[in-house]
Amino acid sequence: MEAGKDVWTIIEHSDDGVKPVSFETLNAGKSLAVKTGGKLVAVWLGAEGIKDPAPLADCGVDAINIYQHAGLARYSRGAYVSALMPAIRLAKPGVVLLPATARGKELAPALAAHLGSGLATDCIAIDYQNDKGFIVQRPVYAGKAISTLRFVGDHSHVVTLRPNIFRDRETESPGAGIINNFNPDIPDSPLILKVREIVQDSGGAIDVSEARIIVSGGMGMQGPENFKLIEELAHVLGAAVGASRPVVDNKWRDYSNQVGQTGRTVSPDLYIACGISGAVQHLAGMSSSRCIVAINKDPSAPIFSVADYGIVGDALEILPLLTAQFKQALA
Repeated sequence: MEAGKDVWTIIEHSDDGVKPVSFETLNAGKSLAVKTGGKLVAVWLGAEGIKDPAPLADCGVDAINIYQHAGLARYSRGAYVSALMPAIRLAKPGVVLLPATARGKELAPALAAHLGSGLATDCIAIDYQNDKGFIVQRPVYAGKAISTLRFVGDHSHVVTLRPNIFRDRETESPGAGIINNFNPDIPDSPLILKVREIVQDSGGAIDVSEARIIVSGGMGMQGPENFKLIEELAHVLGAAVGASRPVVDNKWRDYSNQVGQTGRTVSPDLYIACGISGAVQHLAGMSSSRCIVAINKDPSAPIFSVADYGIVGDALEILPLLTAQFKQALA
């Protein structure tokens, strides 16, 4: 059976509600559905139904499919795949969109493998043309080039979208927001992994890959104890704390904080690099930030080549001054 032109978006949510990154995915999905002539469907998985569907409807969704099961109380790849696969095979949407978060990066390839469909990850653009179908763009070679891909075949293709790229809403018209409730069959035996408990990362509640402001530290911070200066500034700005690979390798910060080619790729509004020299691997993970501020004692550090604003000086001396000024400005 030929795949349709509907656009499905998998909604990420927590106890606090829908994650902001999912609204970005819906924004991209809405503009895409307008071009395909299909419907935009928000897909919610959980042990309970959605408490307030209005924010999703405001994004122009035509339908909200709620898949409710006790096994979906916490994210588990096996449970999500078991719930989604029969639904996707039956509805045959043209494309399934997920945010390129840690969850999306795990779930998307699993869905594509089961569907036997195309997969494009960390995309920064997506389009639909009647004569060519779905077309996406994604950075390659550490961000030095952009690859354009076209999906072929009658499958429900799977795409993950880079956070902080699709924030602009092209339509203010709310959709129908029709709620469809489903009770998927999730057999217990095939679930290889079961989530018993989720422990919040001590590094903060903001995921560095989704954050709109990031304060990152490198070896120029001179020791793990000095990262408290970065944490103080991040707290004032409502930012996430990032780190370079050498910092993580030296166990000053957790891997979840690492920004770079072998860590997280980020595109925040503001990226403050403190004591980071700017190795090419690090630049590959953050050079698409909208505004980059670099603080480094070495005026010839490579980080200044991509920075919008540069401060030549000791980060340990400058960070307390920045924190004080931001406190005063935001008061």
